[in-house]
Amino acid sequence: MSCNGCRILRKGCNDNCILRQSLRGIEGPQAQANATVFVAKFFGRAGLMSFLSGVPEPQRPALFQSLLFEACGRTVNPVNGAVGLLWSGKWHVCQTAVETVLHGGVLHPSPEFSMEVDDMTEETNNNKDMMQFLNIKKRKDFDDDVGAELDLGLPVGGGGRMKRNRAATPSEESETTTLESGFLSHHHHNMQNGGHQERKVLRLFL
Repeated sequence: MSCNGCRILRKGCNDNCILRQSLRGIEGPQAQANATVFVAKFFGRAGLMSFLSGVPEPQRPALFQSLLFEACGRTVNPVNGAVGLLWSGKWHVCQTAVETVLHGGVLHPSPEFSMEVDDMTEETNNNKDMMQFLNIKKRKDFDDDVGAELDLGLPVGGGGRMKRNRAATPSEESETTTLESGFLSHHHHNMQNGGHQERKVLRLFL
């Protein structure tokens, strides 16, 4: 016959069932079923079986009850769980939550602890915004520093680079004028003689 835990989870059961061994500390078949469902939903079915199978058989009832208290404490106090309730002197809140689960009731986060969650969420969001702002500022400062280091003082714009032509020296200007004048005079003389005189080629570069 299936134990109350396997029955509610619709899984196979045997004489060496881990759930059967773990539920011995809880009285009543319905209470055992309610506790199994709640803990399995909180930790996951595979997680629950992994926890229970990791300890020897004599320790499994105590471990299951510890998981039940932690699941109930974490549900009503999402910030600190059962340990936080114990340290703050509110262990009775966790005990009441366990009794509610065993009787088939539904747990909700306590408004007192929900405010702590909202404050932590707001603080976390503020920290994220601050980190994002600092990262943007750091990146901007880095870009400015790199730009300053790479500034070569070059003029900007389409006409930034000025073209300079080397001024001709007086000797070059004189030589050019002399060659042009000589060539024009020689050409005019040939034209007057009817163009029969042999044209002489001026060799400038030998």
